[in-house]
Amino acid sequence: MASVNRTQHQQLLRQLTPLLTDLSREMPLRTRYQRLLDVLKQVIPCEAAALLKLDGETLQPVAVDGLGKDTLGRRFEIAHHPRLAHIIRAEGAYLFPPDCPLPDPYDGLIDMQQGLVHDCMGCAIYIDDTLWGALTMDSLEVGSFSASDLPVLEAFASLAAASISTALHFDAIRHRANDQQRRAEAYRLQAHDAAGPVLDGQSNAFRTLQKNIDLVASSDMPVLITGESGVGKELVARALHERSLRADQPLVSLNCAALSENLIESELFGHVRGAFSGATQDRPGKFQMANNGTLLLDEIGELPLSAQAKLLRVLQEGELQRVGSDRDHRVDVRILAATNRSLDDEVKAGRFRMDLYHRLSVFPLHVPSLRERCDDILPLAGTFAEENRTRMALRALRFSPAAQQALIDYPWPGNVRELEHSIARAALMARSHADNSGVVTITERDLGLLTSPATPDTSPSPQSEPQQTRGLRDAVDDFQRHQISLAITQANGNVSAAARALAVDRANLVRLAGRLGIALPGKKRGANK
Repeated sequence: MASVNRTQHQQLLRQLTPLLTDLSREMPLRTRYQRLLDVLKQVIPCEAAALLKLDGETLQPVAVDGLGKDTLGRRFEIAHHPRLAHIIRAEGAYLFPPDCPLPDPYDGLIDMQQGLVHDCMGCAIYIDDTLWGALTMDSLEVGSFSASDLPVLEAFASLAAASISTALHFDAIRHRANDQQRRAEAYRLQAHDAAGPVLDGQSNAFRTLQKNIDLVASSDMPVLITGESGVGKELVARALHERSLRADQPLVSLNCAALSENLIESELFGHVRGAFSGATQDRPGKFQMANNGTLLLDEIGELPLSAQAKLLRVLQEGELQRVGSDRDHRVDVRILAATNRSLDDEVKAGRFRMDLYHRLSVFPLHVPSLRERCDDILPLAGTFAEENRTRMALRALRFSPAAQQALIDYPWPGNVRELEHSIARAALMARSHADNSGVVTITERDLGLLTSPATPDTSPSPQSEPQQTRGLRDAVDDFQRHQISLAITQANGNVSAAARALAVDRANLVRLAGRLGIALPGKKRGANK
């Protein structure tokens, strides 16, 4: 007897060995499911076997052996199939008596079936204590299964659960790897597509910028990127990140001027559920999103003083607290800051912390204006023209000699961004009056730069004295004061309506008015607290 048992055990072990080997192998789910049934029918002979996965209130066959192929397309509602309901609710494997009156879900589905199912047993499959599905076995002959088969089926169901769990882990790891690869490729393409056309030039000023980028990119020190609006400060930041040791980590950007004052801390540091009205769940801030990578703080000069103090603490200690929490989170982030303001002047005016300014400006990097890189104007114009030619499906898009001279003579107060938009607009204008040859020529008129501010009318007004040349910053401030005051007057003192008319956020308008010394209607003391 012992010799017979030993032989049976050895045979069982040989039958199960392929499944044990499968635990360490990666294979398609359907293949793994089918191999389970192949081995099961060797261990316990039967006419039909099925592996079913729980999907809500139904059991869906994912592999069958001995059943018609159409079975894979069926959905067995548990409420309508009492035998399946009994199997998934039973403790361990369950064998139905031959005279059980409950209908069998596979009646008529077994290949070459001549009668109804007589023997049926099954066992639920649990993965991490959660019901995953079930194994079922059917035979057309009475007495095919016995009570001695139940522990074997239970053991097999446990082995099946381990195999399925392994497959799910393999699948999850593969999906994560594919997702990370797609994200990395998207970051690379985004940075290449955005930075490539702009960070290209031959002028001395541009070559100096490139040398400075190469010099500081590989370090972890903060960089303060300065320059006029439209020069490409964000693209310089992307170039710094691409050439850094953190290039395989995320580059996260936050425009400090685009958020109201009460949301800036949440965006920077995150918040916990219930921290304020609308905080329905925990949310990480930009610092944690950029952990081990790079964080670009664009328009850093717009950051309120209250947020500046907390930002300084993170830069000094590498720790932050989410809004509404006193728990510290450690972060490792390289900081890049960008501004079109003179932070030195902001410090003198008391609008920017001196200690934060010195912390950010370890390596100041000035991006030259387009006026300082005249040799790059026509090559950049050619780059943008080619982009528009492709977009419009033109055979050729070129500039007339007069248009080329107009591009060189124009001072480009909006810098590269203005140049890009001007070329796109001029291409549309030129196409509207072009012939059908597909060769479109952009003329001086198409560019619309005839009234170039390069030669402003400096003759004094009959009713005013000649004015001295003023700094650009002062002139911009005066213009903003005039526009804000005019908008408030036209809105009858309604600040929200004035903000809408100016197409800015109300909080940003209030903050800008405060900096410019404009008294807003209805402004109360302590309103910013």
